[in-house]
Amino acid sequence: MTNRATLAATNSLYNLSMSEPRQPHDYPRRILLCVTGLSPQIVTETLYALAIEHQPAFVPTEVHLLTTSEGAKLAQASLLHPDGGQFLTLFAEWPQLARPTMDAQTIHIISGPDDQPLADIRTPAENTAAADAIASVVRDLTRDPESAVHVSIAGGRKTMGFYLGYALSLYARPQDRLSHVLVSAPFESHPEFFYPPRQPRRLATRDGHHIDTADARVTLAEIPFVRLRHGLPEALLQGEARFSEAVSAIQQSLAPPHLLIDLGKRRVICGNTTVAMKPQLLAWLAWWAILVQKGRPETAWRDADANLFLAIYRAVVGIDAVDYEKTAALLGNGMEKEFFQTKNAKLERVLKDALGLAAAPYLLVATGKRPHTRRGLTLPPESIHISGFNIHETKNPVLM
Repeated sequence: MTNRATLAATNSLYNLSMSEPRQPHDYPRRILLCVTGLSPQIVTETLYALAIEHQPAFVPTEVHLLTTSEGAKLAQASLLHPDGGQFLTLFAEWPQLARPTMDAQTIHIISGPDDQPLADIRTPAENTAAADAIASVVRDLTRDPESAVHVSIAGGRKTMGFYLGYALSLYARPQDRLSHVLVSAPFESHPEFFYPPRQPRRLATRDGHHIDTADARVTLAEIPFVRLRHGLPEALLQGEARFSEAVSAIQQSLAPPHLLIDLGKRRVICGNTTVAMKPQLLAWLAWWAILVQKGRPETAWRDADANLFLAIYRAVVGIDAVDYEKTAALLGNGMEKEFFQTKNAKLERVLKDALGLAAAPYLLVATGKRPHTRRGLTLPPESIHISGFNIHETKNPVLM
């Protein structure tokens, strides 16, 4: 490569590394998500603030609503009706803006504990159902890496706004945003005000006065929030977790770690979460945990005590198990490097999939440089409880 070509390649890499991260308006799929109740105006007010007043403009490609059955009827009538629907009118007044998708498919009606659409949210059971429904929609909309989600908590009941903001905190990526739309008095909550139209209108107030829409001010107040997505297990991000399960996972990631290994019942509990493991991997984790309790938590594959591992594995599956016999034959002359590395990799993957960020205290930590790298658990002995194995009887383990 010539000096000129080398310089060009270097500059290209430099410019790539120095490029700014994508902003929300740069994403091909741009989603506005609102909670609404009996005031569907917040949808058009937020759209006006985002697409017309905000710089740079964020013009959604989709508008999603979370609402009750009554709120859905009102939204359909006031926003989407062919005769004067304000959502349709807004984009007719600003034809240079591409109209987002908003229809019956993007209006999500919250169901109650009996799976029937809710007309309102009043009881604790209905609040729980609303939380689960809101979290489910937010989780689904934030799965697409090519989407940017803007959430407005201006409408609906206060609990709905709280759950929506909390759900975004759980699932948001760097490109997602949270806001509240502010409308100047006396236009706020006026039943005929949906946004400042291009051609100003006079509106009558309840006390008989007239106000001019040219005086209305619609402002978007962005709300900073803590993003906790990295603390959720992958299973909760990809599955159908309840709101309470996601909150519990975050709480666990912040709680003091505790490892319980019950060889007799073949279970592992990290904090408050039971982690499913196959017998051999369970014995492998127990082996590392017992090394901690023996006071020598770190080891390299060359120094690994294969006999101790086999004794633990035998306590789990029994001496006559076919897989135990194969493993005993494999490790008959000591620990195998490939076995050691493969089991460590599988253990890390299982823990991360089950616990997410909360897996960190239970992962093996490497120390030293190759070829003298050693691994081990960093949990203190008092944070580990093992049942089903007597660590003082390696040759003849005793089920406890």
